[in-house]
Amino acid sequence: MNIGQAAAASGVSAKMIRYYESIGLIPKTVRTESGYRVYSDHDVHTLRFIRRSRDLGFSVEQIADLVSLWQDRERASKDVKAIALDHVGVLERKIRELQEMASTLKHLARNCHGDARPHCPIIEELANDDAAAPPVKPDAKFGALGKAAAR
Repeated sequence: MNIGQAAAASGVSAKMIRYYESIGLIPKTVRTESGYRVYSDHDVHTLRFIRRSRDLGFSVEQIADLVSLWQDRERASKDVKAIALDHVGVLERKIRELQEMASTLKHLARNCHGDARPHCPIIEELANDDAAAPPVKPDAKFGALGKAAAR
């Protein structure tokens, strides 16, 4: 099947399929004489595995490890479990950070009159240099405020 068919069958976009191939997450596919990629049912199965892993929030590096373990029939399930539990810890930390951010924003919104006056505790808090946490790298999932907004 061609890349469009593989994309439809796997739920992974053609652009992401090409990307996964370029980084070695899936092997280079067979090509026709005219250069078109040809995907097998096994390739589509692997793409579905990758999509489900991405849906659970695993990183590309973790997915590479999981694909490798999936393909290794001699693997130890403890290796898979360790990756999953490590990821659970990351997710739980992110949940706590998001809950803290939501709590802070709820508190600020409760204290904002939301009227025509210029006074706004939300803006004041964002502009408050004294309350600013040490610089944090922006987190792709949480935006430029990252952990600093979680205070």
